[in-house]
Amino acid sequence: AGSWGTSGGQGYTQDPPVGTCDLRGELDRFGGVSLNLARLGALDRLDAAAFQKGLQAAIQQWRSEGRIAVWLHIPILQSRFIAPAASLGFCFHHAKSDSSTLTLWLGEGPSRLPGYATHQVGVGGAVFDESTRKILVVQDRNQLKNMWTFPGGMSEPGEDIGDTAVREVFEETGIKSEFKSLLSIRQQHANPGAFGKSDMYIICRLQPCSFTINICQHECSRCEWMDLNDLVKAKNTTPVTSRVARLLLYGYREGFDKIDLTMEEFQAVHTGLFYKLFHKELPANYKTIPGM
Repeated sequence: AGSWGTSGGQGYTQDPPVGTCDLRGELDRFGGVSLNLARLGALDRLDAAAFQKGLQAAIQQWRSEGRIAVWLHIPILQSRFIAPAASLGFCFHHAKSDSSTLTLWLGEGPSRLPGYATHQVGVGGAVFDESTRKILVVQDRNQLKNMWTFPGGMSEPGEDIGDTAVREVFEETGIKSEFKSLLSIRQQHANPGAFGKSDMYIICRLQPCSFTINICQHECSRCEWMDLNDLVKAKNTTPVTSRVARLLLYGYREGFDKIDLTMEEFQAVHTGLFYKLFHKELPANYKTIPGM
């Protein structure tokens, strides 16, 4: 076990012995380890059994260091190492033309690793209490800067946007809420956090149904009800959070019909299926115009 350099993700301080390999895992800001076999030497002299033994020892050390996940990138010409990794609990995450990526969750409970995407859909919940003019904000434990933002996360396959916002808010803060409207959509491409794919981030306006915060220590470092005016003036916010805070202030003062994209459900052409359409509220007389 001692022939595999894994301490702190730093690897060997000198050349590894013949027949072994240096596991230079790179640590990420989420508490995980990324191990790319394409960057390691001596793989051609290493058989599958030796790789499995070394990887097992590395996993034990990463566990002892409190790492929560391992990302294992295997070039197609080194595919013989996939089976040994799978025997230690690794699962496929995604594959490209020249490599595959496997993952192993080391943290507590079920895996919280994001699934692979062609497009990634993130949803934030702006929980605003009109009676007190307070809004729920968090500081993400996994971000490098302590910026105020809205609780949220990735939408699951088959999950409605509003349901994602309500679920993620409850999981991160313990606050129960109700979907009211869609406020904004941010689109960006080649996002590293989305494995280089296109990323959509949707913010929903939610109404609180409870007020006692029960913060998720895995996701958030801070959580509080903040006066909306204070959030508008705050310097330590993301640009999206700042803009949406101003939208909410405008809606609070002038009427939420000025900012809300409401939702209506329609029956799809496929029997038994439905879809949800988001748009500015349409006056009733325009919904019933004959022949339209």
